[in-house]
Amino acid sequence: MIYVEKNALIIRNMEEKDAAQIAEAERAQGWLGNLEEKYRQRLKDQARGACIALVAECNREAVGYINVYPDSRWGSFGGMGYPEIVDFGVLEKYRCRGFGSALMDAAEAIASTYAAVVYLGVGLHSGYGSAQRMYARRGYIPDGSGVWYKDMICEPYSACWNDDDLVLYLYKELHAPAP
Repeated sequence: MIYVEKNALIIRNMEEKDAAQIAEAERAQGWLGNLEEKYRQRLKDQARGACIALVAECNREAVGYINVYPDSRWGSFGGMGYPEIVDFGVLEKYRCRGFGSALMDAAEAIASTYAAVVYLGVGLHSGYGSAQRMYARRGYIPDGSGVWYKDMICEPYSACWNDDDLVLYLYKELHAPAP
């Protein structure tokens, strides 16, 4: 399904071919790990109806991705019927061109069909700096649950590591609640 088609930009559902293409581009920019597997997991989740996995494509090349889990079971709002935005990224060579904003617009539009609130977790190390700023500009605010580490609330004064598993959950009201 195509969600956005504007000039050379298309935002559509992720397809099998995208997993290898995005993983290869991320390796080329120095990212490590089994990158392709996370996209294959999103495809499996999409196939079973658990998420909507989106890809931004420009001139037939994947430039970014985002996933919406309509009834997420994880994080601070997990199991409450709110959609969660998960694993959002734009390849470094395509940043600052509006692709990230277009992906977020599409994800929020999808999320708004399920609930009036959407949430996400953002990493706290400097690698997430641009995402942190983007979320603040878009109106996301901390949910008040504190810092989470490895999918659990990090209790005050407990040890954690400033890696990708250390996150702060943010939420946003998508439209005015009914009176």
